[in-house]
Amino acid sequence: MAAPEMSRLEAWSRPESPDLALAPLAADLPARLAAVAPRVVVVGDAVLDQWLTGPSRRLSREAPVPVVEVDHTHGSPGAAANTAANLAALGARTEFVSVLGDDADGATVREVLAGFGVGTAGVVTDPSRPTAAKRRVLADEALVARFDTSSREPLDADRRAAVHDALRAAVEGADAVVVCDYGGGIVDDETVALVGSLLDAPGERSCRLVVDAHDPARWAPARPEVVTPNAGEAKLLLGRELGGPDRVAAAEAAGPELRERSGAASVVVTLDRDGALLLPDDGSPTHRTFARPAPEANTCGAGDTFTAALALALAAGTPAATAVELAQAAADVVVGRPGTSVCGTGELAERVAAAEGPLLDAASLATIVHDQRVAGRRVVFTNGCFDVVHRGHVASLNQAKRLGDVLVVALNSDESVSRLKGPERPLNPLADRAAVIGALSCVDHVTAFDADTPAELLDLLRPDVYAKGGDYTPEMLRETATVTAYGGRVVILDYLPDRSTTSLVDRIRSGS
Repeated sequence: MAAPEMSRLEAWSRPESPDLALAPLAADLPARLAAVAPRVVVVGDAVLDQWLTGPSRRLSREAPVPVVEVDHTHGSPGAAANTAANLAALGARTEFVSVLGDDADGATVREVLAGFGVGTAGVVTDPSRPTAAKRRVLADEALVARFDTSSREPLDADRRAAVHDALRAAVEGADAVVVCDYGGGIVDDETVALVGSLLDAPGERSCRLVVDAHDPARWAPARPEVVTPNAGEAKLLLGRELGGPDRVAAAEAAGPELRERSGAASVVVTLDRDGALLLPDDGSPTHRTFARPAPEANTCGAGDTFTAALALALAAGTPAATAVELAQAAADVVVGRPGTSVCGTGELAERVAAAEGPLLDAASLATIVHDQRVAGRRVVFTNGCFDVVHRGHVASLNQAKRLGDVLVVALNSDESVSRLKGPERPLNPLADRAAVIGALSCVDHVTAFDADTPAELLDLLRPDVYAKGGDYTPEMLRETATVTAYGGRVVILDYLPDRSTTSLVDRIRSGS
């Protein structure tokens, strides 16, 4: 527990779960997070997402519209309710605080949430307002209409007091609070003040506050750990578009301003097809994820899943960059399916394992790189031992990816690592190192080499850019002559001091 005089922002930097403080993104991470089972409170606007599907064989006589013969109706929790369902499916002990109408739609949301194991003791019933619902009509899997039911009227005094009482009861002892504020009238400025005061109470300073809101500036007084604006919400925060041809670069440049206006310690800007960008304020480099392409019709609810996985990982003490990678992987799971969907622990583990990909031999990789170059893509190559992956590695790989379109990482074989680092290294065998590196969304292909330098591999692949991390200059690298001989470019990546596997191993062995 944080000391009483410590600010909540300082306490947030202290991981609650030492076992996860250095956890890499690997296939076993989702199960480890589920085993921790952090207690998470979700507060915000609930929606029933309903899908009416069936064939269409004719047009209506009343108007040139298809007649859909509905043969299947499916309801899913939406908005904050979907975030709560995803958290529970990923292993969090989840409590939901919201307001539902006294109607069939409200009953459906409660029933579905109970099925996921979400606690609904904090859900208040308001007979005066309908449960918000979004109904989509699909004809042969094509969306032809959507009709919504909603109420944006503020709650009356009695219902407002009931929500606040439920919030007070739920937050006590929680590891994280997730706010989903989409303008539905469930939260107001009093709620912002209440959440801030509850988390500033003695004993609650280690509770994370993650905010997903249409107007993130509204939550600045509560000083969130993370806000997750999309491009439109970032525009609202800044009062301008994320201008220029490169939205990622524009968001990165606006990082300090986004943090200041949102009051957040870190900002994660979600950019749909362009992935997400973590903008921390602790001196760490920005970190970008790379999204799995998907049709727009399949992205419904992906943001809720992203927020849920992010909050779960942060609540368990996982480093922010790893948490964002895990969140991207969870979103990639649900965009692969139609409708509003939920990502479970097993599915997330499968996705991370699949992203690890095979350890390619040189000949197979040469064919792939050739095809990528023919397609007009810029190939970036980097290499290293990557024995115990730390923040410096992740930052360098993220920076390398942004130099082109395809990132190839070549790992020193176990024998090569031993020659370079000593007989006690590597700590992790090649297959494990490849699995961890390959799971990062910025890495496209992983291979290995047995020599002391990758010069022979570089000559075979001929990447457009050879990127090297560390305290080097191009003149210090033996590979520079190989790269310049075929017309490639050598780029030295930013160096993050005091971040190395050797120093980390030394600290562990010394007990410090």
